[in-house]
Amino acid sequence: MRTWLAPYEMIRARSLDEALQRLADDPGKWTPFAGGTDLMVLLESGKLNATRYLDLWSIAELRGMREETSMLQIGALTTYTDLLESPVVRAEFPLICEAARETGAIAIQNRGTIGGNIANASPAADLPPALLVYDAALEIRSTRGHRVVKYVDFHKGYKVMDLAADELITAITLPRGRSEWKQSYRKVGTRRAQAISKVCFAAAAEVSGGVIRDIRIALGSVAPTVVRCLSTEESLRTQRLTPEVISAARTQIDRDISPIDDIRSNERYRRLVAANLLEQFLVGGSR
Repeated sequence: MRTWLAPYEMIRARSLDEALQRLADDPGKWTPFAGGTDLMVLLESGKLNATRYLDLWSIAELRGMREETSMLQIGALTTYTDLLESPVVRAEFPLICEAARETGAIAIQNRGTIGGNIANASPAADLPPALLVYDAALEIRSTRGHRVVKYVDFHKGYKVMDLAADELITAITLPRGRSEWKQSYRKVGTRRAQAISKVCFAAAAEVSGGVIRDIRIALGSVAPTVVRCLSTEESLRTQRLTPEVISAARTQIDRDISPIDDIRSNERYRRLVAANLLEQFLVGGSR
Protein backbone atom coordinates (compact mmCIF):
# COMPACT_ATOMS: atom_id res chain seq x y z
CA MET A 1 0.00 0.00 0.00
CA ARG A 2 1.30 3.46 -0.91
CA THR A 3 1.58 5.91 1.98
CA TRP A 4 2.92 8.90 0.06
CA LEU A 5 2.10 11.07 -2.94
CA ALA A 6 4.51 11.85 -5.75
CA PRO A 7 5.28 15.57 -6.10
CA TYR A 8 2.62 17.48 -8.02
CA GLU A 9 1.47 21.01 -8.71
CA MET A 10 -2.14 22.18 -8.51
CA ILE A 11 -3.45 25.61 -9.48
CA ARG A 12 -7.01 26.73 -8.76
CA ALA A 13 -8.78 28.49 -11.64
CA ARG A 14 -11.12 31.25 -10.44
CA SER A 15 -13.04 31.61 -13.71
CA LEU A 16 -13.76 29.68 -16.87
CA ASP A 17 -11.76 32.15 -18.95
CA GLU A 18 -8.75 31.69 -16.70
CA ALA A 19 -8.98 27.91 -16.94
CA LEU A 20 -9.31 27.93 -20.72
CA GLN A 21 -6.39 30.33 -21.08
CA ARG A 22 -4.21 28.12 -18.90
CA LEU A 23 -5.04 25.10 -21.06
CA ALA A 24 -4.40 27.10 -24.24
CA ASP A 25 -1.04 28.41 -23.06
CA ASP A 26 0.29 24.93 -22.24
CA PRO A 27 -1.87 22.38 -24.11
CA GLY A 28 -1.49 18.89 -22.72
CA LYS A 29 0.48 20.07 -19.67
CA TRP A 30 -2.46 20.52 -17.31
CA THR A 31 -4.93 17.84 -16.20
CA PRO A 32 -8.36 19.32 -15.34
CA PHE A 33 -9.42 18.40 -11.79
CA ALA A 34 -13.14 18.60 -10.98
CA GLY A 35 -14.47 16.69 -7.96
CA GLY A 36 -11.39 14.47 -7.93
CA THR A 37 -13.26 11.28 -6.97
CA ASP A 38 -11.59 9.30 -9.76
CA LEU A 39 -8.30 11.18 -10.03
CA MET A 40 -7.48 11.00 -6.31
CA VAL A 41 -7.68 7.21 -6.34
CA LEU A 42 -5.26 7.02 -9.27
CA LEU A 43 -3.01 9.72 -7.84
CA GLU A 44 -2.63 8.00 -4.48
CA SER A 45 -1.95 4.63 -6.14
CA GLY A 46 0.80 6.11 -8.31
CA LYS A 47 -1.05 5.40 -11.56
CA LEU A 48 -1.21 8.97 -12.85
CA ASN A 49 1.63 10.23 -15.00
CA ALA A 50 0.37 13.80 -14.81
CA THR A 51 2.02 16.10 -12.27
CA ARG A 52 0.23 19.42 -13.02
CA TYR A 53 -3.46 19.79 -12.18
CA LEU A 54 -5.93 22.57 -12.87
CA ASP A 55 -8.55 22.74 -10.11
CA LEU A 56 -11.95 23.71 -11.56
CA TRP A 57 -14.00 23.41 -8.36
CA SER A 58 -14.42 27.16 -7.75
CA ILE A 59 -15.67 28.06 -11.25
CA ALA A 60 -19.22 29.28 -10.70
CA GLU A 61 -20.00 29.30 -14.45
CA LEU A 62 -19.79 25.51 -14.51
CA ARG A 63 -22.43 24.98 -11.81
CA GLY A 64 -26.20 24.95 -11.79
CA MET A 65 -28.99 24.13 -14.22
CA ARG A 66 -30.85 26.22 -16.75
CA GLU A 67 -34.34 25.29 -17.90
CA GLU A 68 -35.69 26.19 -21.31
CA THR A 69 -38.89 25.10 -22.99
CA SER A 70 -37.25 22.39 -25.06
CA MET A 71 -34.16 21.49 -23.07
CA LEU A 72 -32.40 21.34 -19.71
CA GLN A 73 -28.80 22.50 -19.47
CA ILE A 74 -26.68 21.07 -16.66
CA GLY A 75 -23.36 22.66 -15.72
CA ALA A 76 -20.37 20.32 -15.87
CA LEU A 77 -19.57 20.80 -12.16
CA THR A 78 -23.06 19.75 -11.08
CA THR A 79 -22.67 16.97 -8.52
CA TYR A 80 -24.61 13.73 -8.19
CA THR A 81 -26.26 15.17 -5.09
CA ASP A 82 -27.34 18.23 -7.09
CA LEU A 83 -28.92 15.91 -9.66
CA LEU A 84 -30.73 13.92 -6.98
CA GLU A 85 -32.11 17.08 -5.39
CA SER A 86 -33.30 18.68 -8.64
CA PRO A 87 -37.11 18.57 -9.08
CA VAL A 88 -36.86 18.78 -12.88
CA VAL A 89 -34.32 15.96 -13.10
CA ARG A 90 -36.41 13.77 -10.79
CA ALA A 91 -39.58 14.45 -12.78
CA GLU A 92 -38.30 14.36 -16.36
CA PHE A 93 -35.03 12.42 -16.30
CA PRO A 94 -35.52 9.75 -13.62
CA LEU A 95 -32.84 7.44 -15.03
CA ILE A 96 -30.23 10.09 -14.25
CA CYS A 97 -31.37 10.13 -10.63
CA GLU A 98 -31.25 6.33 -10.47
CA ALA A 99 -27.73 6.35 -11.90
CA ALA A 100 -26.62 9.09 -9.49
CA ARG A 101 -28.03 7.13 -6.57
CA GLU A 102 -26.05 4.05 -7.66
CA THR A 103 -22.77 5.96 -7.84
CA GLY A 104 -20.57 5.34 -4.82
CA ALA A 105 -21.34 6.46 -1.28
CA ILE A 106 -22.88 9.77 -0.21
CA ALA A 107 -19.43 11.37 0.08
CA ILE A 108 -18.74 10.51 -3.57
CA GLN A 109 -22.16 11.82 -4.62
CA ASN A 110 -21.46 15.10 -2.83
CA ARG A 111 -18.18 15.63 -4.65
CA GLY A 112 -18.36 13.76 -7.96
CA THR A 113 -19.48 15.80 -10.98
CA ILE A 114 -21.34 14.99 -14.17
CA GLY A 115 -18.62 16.54 -16.33
CA GLY A 116 -15.85 14.73 -14.51
CA ASN A 117 -17.67 11.43 -14.86
CA ILE A 118 -17.95 11.92 -18.61
CA ALA A 119 -14.31 13.03 -19.02
CA ASN A 120 -13.05 10.10 -16.95
CA ALA A 121 -14.42 7.97 -19.82
CA SER A 122 -14.84 4.73 -17.91
CA PRO A 123 -16.99 2.19 -19.81
CA ALA A 124 -18.24 0.99 -16.40
CA ALA A 125 -19.49 4.40 -15.22
CA ASP A 126 -23.09 4.46 -13.99
CA LEU A 127 -24.29 7.76 -15.46
CA PRO A 128 -23.34 7.59 -19.18
CA PRO A 129 -25.94 4.97 -20.25
CA ALA A 130 -28.70 7.23 -18.91
CA LEU A 131 -27.24 10.24 -20.74
CA LEU A 132 -27.20 8.26 -23.99
CA VAL A 133 -30.83 7.25 -23.54
CA TYR A 134 -31.79 10.91 -23.15
CA ASP A 135 -29.88 11.98 -26.30
CA ALA A 136 -27.52 14.20 -24.32
CA ALA A 137 -25.24 16.68 -26.04
CA LEU A 138 -22.03 18.17 -24.66
CA GLU A 139 -21.06 21.82 -24.80
CA ILE A 140 -17.31 22.08 -25.20
CA ARG A 141 -15.28 25.29 -24.95
CA SER A 142 -11.74 26.51 -25.51
CA THR A 143 -10.15 29.88 -26.24
CA ARG A 144 -10.72 28.96 -29.91
CA GLY A 145 -14.47 28.92 -29.49
CA HIS A 146 -17.48 26.80 -28.61
CA ARG A 147 -18.90 23.62 -30.13
CA VAL A 148 -21.59 21.05 -29.37
CA VAL A 149 -21.02 17.30 -29.66
CA LYS A 150 -23.71 14.65 -29.47
CA TYR A 151 -22.79 12.41 -26.57
CA VAL A 152 -23.31 9.30 -28.69
CA ASP A 153 -20.36 10.49 -30.84
CA PHE A 154 -18.09 11.63 -28.01
CA HIS A 155 -16.33 8.41 -26.95
CA LYS A 156 -14.12 7.13 -29.76
CA GLY A 157 -12.45 4.22 -27.94
CA TYR A 158 -11.25 3.20 -24.51
CA LYS A 159 -10.37 6.49 -22.78
CA VAL A 160 -10.33 8.21 -26.21
CA MET A 161 -12.67 11.20 -26.56
CA ASP A 162 -13.54 13.95 -28.99
CA LEU A 163 -11.92 16.45 -26.65
CA ALA A 164 -8.74 18.39 -27.43
CA ALA A 165 -6.10 19.11 -24.81
CA ASP A 166 -7.14 22.77 -24.62
CA GLU A 167 -10.89 22.07 -24.30
CA LEU A 168 -13.25 21.62 -21.38
CA ILE A 169 -16.72 20.11 -21.17
CA THR A 170 -18.73 23.02 -19.80
CA ALA A 171 -22.34 21.79 -19.89
CA ILE A 172 -24.62 18.90 -20.78
CA THR A 173 -27.91 19.54 -22.56
CA LEU A 174 -30.90 17.20 -22.49
CA PRO A 175 -34.00 17.51 -24.72
CA ARG A 176 -37.21 17.60 -22.72
CA GLY A 177 -40.56 15.98 -23.43
CA ARG A 178 -40.01 12.28 -22.69
CA SER A 179 -41.28 12.03 -19.14
CA GLU A 180 -44.17 9.82 -20.29
CA TRP A 181 -41.91 7.28 -21.96
CA LYS A 182 -41.53 3.85 -20.37
CA GLN A 183 -38.10 3.89 -18.71
CA SER A 184 -35.76 1.51 -16.90
CA TYR A 185 -32.31 1.61 -15.30
CA ARG A 186 -30.54 -1.46 -13.94
CA LYS A 187 -27.06 -1.88 -12.53
CA VAL A 188 -25.75 -5.40 -11.98
CA GLY A 189 -22.78 -5.67 -9.64
CA THR A 190 -21.22 -7.96 -7.08
CA ARG A 191 -22.92 -6.08 -4.23
CA ARG A 192 -26.14 -4.13 -3.87
CA ALA A 193 -24.24 -0.88 -3.38
CA GLN A 194 -20.81 0.72 -3.93
CA ALA A 195 -19.81 -1.81 -6.59
CA ILE A 196 -18.40 -1.29 -10.07
CA SER A 197 -20.94 -2.58 -12.55
CA LYS A 198 -20.69 -5.87 -14.38
CA VAL A 199 -23.47 -4.67 -16.67
CA CYS A 200 -25.28 -1.32 -16.61
CA PHE A 201 -28.51 -1.01 -18.60
CA ALA A 202 -30.68 2.01 -19.42
CA ALA A 203 -33.63 2.21 -21.78
CA ALA A 204 -36.60 4.39 -22.63
CA ALA A 205 -39.40 3.74 -25.10
CA GLU A 206 -42.43 5.55 -26.44
CA VAL A 207 -45.13 2.89 -26.58
CA SER A 208 -48.60 3.46 -28.03
CA GLY A 209 -51.23 0.80 -28.52
CA GLY A 210 -48.71 -1.91 -27.84
CA VAL A 211 -46.39 -0.64 -30.61
CA ILE A 212 -42.92 0.79 -29.96
CA ARG A 213 -42.97 4.20 -31.65
CA ASP A 214 -39.46 5.15 -30.58
CA ILE A 215 -36.81 3.65 -28.31
CA ARG A 216 -33.34 4.25 -26.84
CA ILE A 217 -31.15 1.48 -25.34
CA ALA A 218 -27.68 1.96 -23.83
CA LEU A 219 -25.28 -0.26 -21.91
CA GLY A 220 -22.13 0.12 -19.85
CA SER A 221 -19.39 -2.41 -19.00
CA VAL A 222 -20.01 -4.37 -22.22
CA ALA A 223 -17.61 -2.64 -24.63
CA PRO A 224 -14.52 -0.39 -24.63
CA THR A 225 -16.90 2.55 -24.24
CA VAL A 226 -20.46 3.02 -23.08
CA VAL A 227 -22.54 1.90 -26.05
CA ARG A 228 -25.84 2.91 -27.64
CA CYS A 229 -27.52 -0.19 -29.13
CA LEU A 230 -28.58 1.37 -32.42
CA SER A 231 -29.22 -1.88 -34.32
CA THR A 232 -31.35 -3.27 -31.51
CA GLU A 233 -33.34 -0.05 -31.39
CA GLU A 234 -33.95 -0.24 -35.13
CA SER A 235 -35.12 -3.85 -34.88
CA LEU A 236 -37.75 -2.80 -32.31
CA ARG A 237 -38.91 0.55 -33.67
CA THR A 238 -42.49 0.42 -35.09
CA GLN A 239 -42.84 -3.18 -33.91
CA ARG A 240 -45.62 -4.70 -31.85
CA LEU A 241 -44.07 -6.70 -29.04
CA THR A 242 -44.44 -10.42 -29.64
CA PRO A 243 -42.31 -13.34 -28.43
CA GLU A 244 -40.71 -13.45 -31.89
CA VAL A 245 -39.83 -9.75 -31.87
CA ILE A 246 -38.36 -9.98 -28.37
CA SER A 247 -36.33 -13.06 -29.32
CA ALA A 248 -34.94 -11.23 -32.36
CA ALA A 249 -34.05 -8.24 -30.17
CA ARG A 250 -32.13 -10.50 -27.79
CA THR A 251 -30.12 -11.77 -30.74
CA GLN A 252 -29.52 -8.25 -32.02
CA ILE A 253 -28.30 -6.80 -28.73
CA ASP A 254 -25.69 -9.55 -28.61
CA ARG A 255 -24.30 -8.09 -31.84
CA ASP A 256 -24.34 -4.51 -30.54
CA ILE A 257 -22.01 -5.23 -27.61
CA SER A 258 -18.46 -6.60 -27.29
CA PRO A 259 -17.87 -7.54 -23.64
CA ILE A 260 -14.66 -9.09 -22.31
CA ASP A 261 -13.57 -11.31 -19.45
CA ASP A 262 -12.09 -9.28 -16.58
CA ILE A 263 -11.74 -9.35 -12.81
CA ARG A 264 -15.41 -8.45 -12.25
CA SER A 265 -17.14 -10.79 -14.69
CA ASN A 266 -16.85 -12.64 -17.99
CA GLU A 267 -18.06 -12.19 -21.55
CA ARG A 268 -20.68 -14.95 -21.49
CA TYR A 269 -22.30 -13.64 -18.31
CA ARG A 270 -22.41 -10.07 -19.60
CA ARG A 271 -24.02 -11.10 -22.87
CA LEU A 272 -26.66 -13.15 -21.07
CA VAL A 273 -27.45 -10.41 -18.55
CA ALA A 274 -27.68 -7.73 -21.25
CA ALA A 275 -30.22 -9.78 -23.18
CA ASN A 276 -32.17 -10.61 -20.01
CA LEU A 277 -32.35 -6.95 -18.95
CA LEU A 278 -33.58 -5.98 -22.40
CA GLU A 279 -36.32 -8.60 -22.30
CA GLN A 280 -37.36 -7.57 -18.78
CA PHE A 281 -37.65 -3.98 -19.96
CA LEU A 282 -39.72 -4.90 -23.01
CA VAL A 283 -42.20 -7.14 -21.19
CA GLY A 284 -42.26 -5.35 -17.83
CA GLY A 285 -43.55 -2.06 -16.52
CA SER A 286 -41.89 1.28 -16.10
CA ARG A 287 -39.54 1.96 -13.22
